[in-house]
Amino acid sequence: MLIYLATSLIGLAAGILGSMFGLGGGFLMVPLLNIMGVDIRVAVGTSAGAIFFNMLSSTIAYSRYKYVVYRAGILLSVSAAVTAYFGAQLTKVLNPDLLKTVFGVVLIFVGLRIIATRDGGRGSGNASVEWCVKNYVLLVLGGCLAGLVAGLLGVGGGVVNVPLLTSLGFLIHYAVATSSMAITITSVTSALTHYSLGNVDLGLLISLTPTLIIGAQVGASITKRTRSVTLRRGFALVLWFIAVRMILKGLGFNIP
Repeated sequence: MLIYLATSLIGLAAGILGSMFGLGGGFLMVPLLNIMGVDIRVAVGTSAGAIFFNMLSSTIAYSRYKYVVYRAGILLSVSAAVTAYFGAQLTKVLNPDLLKTVFGVVLIFVGLRIIATRDGGRGSGNASVEWCVKNYVLLVLGGCLAGLVAGLLGVGGGVVNVPLLTSLGFLIHYAVATSSMAITITSVTSALTHYSLGNVDLGLLISLTPTLIIGAQVGASITKRTRSVTLRRGFALVLWFIAVRMILKGLGFNIP
């Protein structure tokens, strides 16, 4: 009984933070579930299923605010789905620990870049969006990179999607919302794969989902009311948390 109460609270927190920053919430759910004694494979698999509901709820909320750029989200998700498989295959020939360390260091600099980014470099609001959707090649390449990273290192595509979109001129609000939509699509494949492998605990998933959905709505509402500069700083902090965790795991530290 207590574990389901705890997972409900985890779902609420992951829903709020995942929705606010377009990151899915797995960065919070996986380590916390593992700390609670859930096998790491089950934690990852159950989190994959939960991310779908989290990002779907986020996308619905952001759609009401007209922040979602559907064409960009589809391009990101379709190209990511193609390369995620190859990323997983590369784990057989590349050293994942070394890659985690290197990518973690890269994420630290990406966080600094996001904080330094000024809104409106290529226009603001819809002007940025219109510029970006014309650059299909860049979006496809970014989606391919997100899928490759997700398959190779087991991290969500949001750590690539949001920085990519902001670097192309999206305001952070549009980037977060569009990343949420892209992850909604790509998470389906991930969740079904883990379910077929027996890595999804349906009881945990059911206890996570209601509060995830609520948290996602709350997170989107907070994002709407948050200034761009504050949101960028918050995203960078979350990115650094993920980066430090990846570096420590890559260096051999036994952390969830």
